[in-house]
Amino acid sequence: MTSKPRSQIDFMRWRTFGLVLSTLINIAAIGSLFLHGLNLSIEFTGGAVVELAYEQPADLEAIREILKTSDFGGGVVQNFGGANNVLLRLPPSDNVAGADAASADYGARLTKLLPDAQVRRVEFVGPQVGDELADDAVIAFLVAMGGILLYVMMRFTFKFAVGAIVATVHDVLVIIGFFSLSRMEFDLTALAAVLAILGYSLNDTIVVFDRIRENFRSVRKSVPIDIMNLSLNQTLSRTINTHVVTSLSVVALYFLGGELIRSFSTALLLGIVVGTYSSIYVASATVLALGARRQDLLPIPKEGAEADNRP
Repeated sequence: MTSKPRSQIDFMRWRTFGLVLSTLINIAAIGSLFLHGLNLSIEFTGGAVVELAYEQPADLEAIREILKTSDFGGGVVQNFGGANNVLLRLPPSDNVAGADAASADYGARLTKLLPDAQVRRVEFVGPQVGDELADDAVIAFLVAMGGILLYVMMRFTFKFAVGAIVATVHDVLVIIGFFSLSRMEFDLTALAAVLAILGYSLNDTIVVFDRIRENFRSVRKSVPIDIMNLSLNQTLSRTINTHVVTSLSVVALYFLGGELIRSFSTALLLGIVVGTYSSIYVASATVLALGARRQDLLPIPKEGAEADNRP
């Protein structure tokens, strides 16, 4: 017998509003990507990572102004491991060829620009490597989407698979759209966070779908919208507890992890919030809009000898 949840929230009452809101947000994200693109880091565009050491705490704003007025044309400046250490992310230079030449050239030019700094390390990333990383990211996303589609179709039905895919694509578009609109640097750690959110959001969706399937089979005198609300209320406490605990860890990363993983923690925080929302108002609402019925989830009746041998 299905237990009655403590909460009685009518989630599906706002399903149309949720789907419209999600559609508008996705359109804005896609528009921003077409108009502005992403502020890609040097892992994708090519460039140099330079580590500097100062005897006194470094003035990051002064370093940024010097780089802007130089032939580097700017770059990302942040502390690295302490106030005396600075990490530079510089765009590619057209007048060097190869990693060795780039290292020597960048080191010499920075020594002239920043005489108080000691250049400890110069690492060069070529644009070709960045192109390969971008291609691999797209392939990884497409493979993940195909795997999700097959998995949900095998475990549930095609309607549920469509709901899971729509919710997952929604989450990815929201995160990438945020990076495009905010102009925050999109680096490999942000990409890793996006791929992590794929699994995190899908797990929450699968938990809700499992409860929906159980209730469709056990609660015989309820319409689909009531089954959806019942299932969402039954999983509400689990969703809140899981996401609060996860958010505490990510918030700690955001405030204490430093600039190097700021994009990673930002993407995760946004993904946790969006993933919770999409499980209710995108995945479940899409399944309901597609006309999910109790008959879709009932076991296929056995025929012939198998049916005669049933206990």
